[in-house]
Amino acid sequence: MSTIQKQEIQSILDKIIKIIPSSVQGVERLREIFNAVQKLSENEKLKLKYFMDGLLAQMEKIAASDIDMGGTGCGGRVWYRIYGAKKPWDEGPELSKSETDIIFLAVIMPSQFEFLISKKNLDFSYVIKISENENQRFRADMYFDLDNLALNMRAINTEIRPFKSLNFHPEIAKALSLKYLKYGLTLVTGITGSGKSSTLDTIIDANNRSVDAHIVIIASPIEMVHNPRRSIVRHREVGRDTQSFKLGAVEALRQDPDIIVIGELRDPETIMTALEITDSGHKTFSTLHTASATESIDRIIGEVPPEEQERVRNRLADVLTCVISQKLIPTIDGKRVMAKEVLLNTTSVKAAIKNNNTSEIYQMLMEGGNTGMTTLEQDLKRLYDEGVISLEEAYNYANNKKKLKDIIN
Repeated sequence: MSTIQKQEIQSILDKIIKIIPSSVQGVERLREIFNAVQKLSENEKLKLKYFMDGLLAQMEKIAASDIDMGGTGCGGRVWYRIYGAKKPWDEGPELSKSETDIIFLAVIMPSQFEFLISKKNLDFSYVIKISENENQRFRADMYFDLDNLALNMRAINTEIRPFKSLNFHPEIAKALSLKYLKYGLTLVTGITGSGKSSTLDTIIDANNRSVDAHIVIIASPIEMVHNPRRSIVRHREVGRDTQSFKLGAVEALRQDPDIIVIGELRDPETIMTALEITDSGHKTFSTLHTASATESIDRIIGEVPPEEQERVRNRLADVLTCVISQKLIPTIDGKRVMAKEVLLNTTSVKAAIKNNNTSEIYQMLMEGGNTGMTTLEQDLKRLYDEGVISLEEAYNYANNKKKLKDIIN
């Protein structure tokens, strides 16, 4: 950005800060800022947007996955996550909390602002133009940090990984494909930033390329936009195209779908809806914030009231197809690689779920290699044996360090 452009941006920021009464605090102060932003000329609004877009464009240059700004926590700096490590940008601008509040409120719509004020959090998608024929999408989360606004944006990888790169056993690949299995619930799980969305997009893309079908994706926000290939692909963003995950899933049943993708099983209502739509004969995919296959099963059952758990346990045992739990592990060459635990719902696994014996499932994973099953520890050992990750990182990311030690020694 040129010196003249910096001066123009600073002039706009100063203009708004000057008219906001110092006596106004909290939500009312943000409302005053938003109203002032709305009164700017279109040219001034565009300059604020282009400033934000420039900070996002920097991400590609430095191979950053995320940007963080605003609030007390960032200390006036712009932060980027690069290969897993989050650091401030030394050459970037220093911005006061009021200045970042203005910039953030310049890139959202009035309806989004009202949602943000009401819920204290706003998930949304954001797009910047990076060339004549190419856009870059971001998943954004705006929230409060001591009365000021904070923002995280994650770059959405526009290149879908080839399905073969996930290295699934043929039995698992068949379970994930509508071509071979027309129904069932598949869960892709992991902590935030573990690559769940990328894996799910790869699975969706594989189906899109291989079967004549209708895929409905319900997400908050929509990240990857899939072009129709052999399938119709609908993208329904919560808050924009449908009111909630639950309603979006119920509505999808009236849209003649073959595959329904629910971005996340966030609450008991959505969990029950996912089980019901799968039980009705649809192929369903979703994600959970859990670290292992067994934990995923226990989490779903534990989310519902005790009196409902027996029914949910039986229904889950009947509709579950497989669980893919993954982590991104730092590699020896400074990048990251996916390690995964894969559970296939075999007859033995189904019986263990129904009988509330999920503690037995880990051993089934250990011994299920012929059907494509693997524990996270077995996959970490594979990556260590191949020289991709260090022994230290293998232990750092293992769910069961004792088991890892047993199979490595």
